[in-house]
Amino acid sequence: MGRGLDKLKELLKDSTITEIMINGNDKTFLEIEGVKHQIEVIFSEDDMKDIIEEIFTKVGKIVSYYNPYGDVCMEDGSRVNIITYPLARCGTTITVRKFNRELHTLDDLVKRGTLNQKMADFLIACIKGRVNILFSGATGSGKTTTMEMLSHHIPEQERLVTIEDTAELVLHQNNLVPMETRTPDKDGKGEVTLRDLIRNALRMRPDRIIVGEVRGPEALDMIQAMSTGHRGTLAVIHGNSPQEITSRMETLILSSGIKLPVEEIRRMIGNTLNIIIQQERFSDGIRRITHISEVRGLARNEVSLQDLFIFYRTGKTPEGKIKGKYRTVMRNYPRFFAEFERLGLLKDDVFSD
Repeated sequence: MGRGLDKLKELLKDSTITEIMINGNDKTFLEIEGVKHQIEVIFSEDDMKDIIEEIFTKVGKIVSYYNPYGDVCMEDGSRVNIITYPLARCGTTITVRKFNRELHTLDDLVKRGTLNQKMADFLIACIKGRVNILFSGATGSGKTTTMEMLSHHIPEQERLVTIEDTAELVLHQNNLVPMETRTPDKDGKGEVTLRDLIRNALRMRPDRIIVGEVRGPEALDMIQAMSTGHRGTLAVIHGNSPQEITSRMETLILSSGIKLPVEEIRRMIGNTLNIIIQQERFSDGIRRITHISEVRGLARNEVSLQDLFIFYRTGKTPEGKIKGKYRTVMRNYPRFFAEFERLGLLKDDVFSD
């Protein structure tokens, strides 16, 4: 092991650090409890080369002039992103997002204030009832962690297929097939995309498909999988609100080149998606679910949404802690509520405020 990786692993040992940001050869920052601090530790060009060799090259990830950026997941679950000079004008830049080893169950998220118990009970029922869920939010908002904690409630007998650009999901089912995309080699050959993997997954008899991040034309393949019997699909997507997510899904599906009227695409979205979970990292460092919204089909040619639970912000303490409470705000029971009630997955007291 080279000196660069030694220095990085020393920082990774500190459980209070949530992110490591190496901006070239003269600036390194750490994020601790949501606040960024510059530190004196710096990484030389030789350190950078060592990290590339040990973390990227050894697992077949090529970082070169023709492949100047990439992601890889370390053994502890930390995700490493790299972008090289001259794309990063300050010099080779490495960003490490650490995996939180203190989170093991959904109860841990309830204790941390990410959601309340009624929301947790509702989402567990959604997992067991095999509804299609999108986890939405900005980078670092905790959406992947929430999905991982909910995955503990997927029945053990189900066959899971995960599809990611960078394999970072930590799931514990026995019948699990994790799949990862592949970048082209130096000759531009051998690329495997998310679309390729989703299409292949459909031939693997999965009970449930989990997509690490939807950000391109693979949105069409995912929606088609949902509409052809693959219930219980889970996926992560970037967005600022549930309403924005439905519009973004529409744009991503159109980017596939499909020749369908916009109204038909909206109908596909409205008839296949069930729940959108919106998450946000607040200024006090706590990641909170701000909305759990139901997709209710089409209304006046637009995808219709109903908020079920929201986080209502009321202020801030002198110490900077965000004050607020979770509220039930639905007007109608979810469309799948009667089935959940019949199966014993959910009672209506989960919607009492």
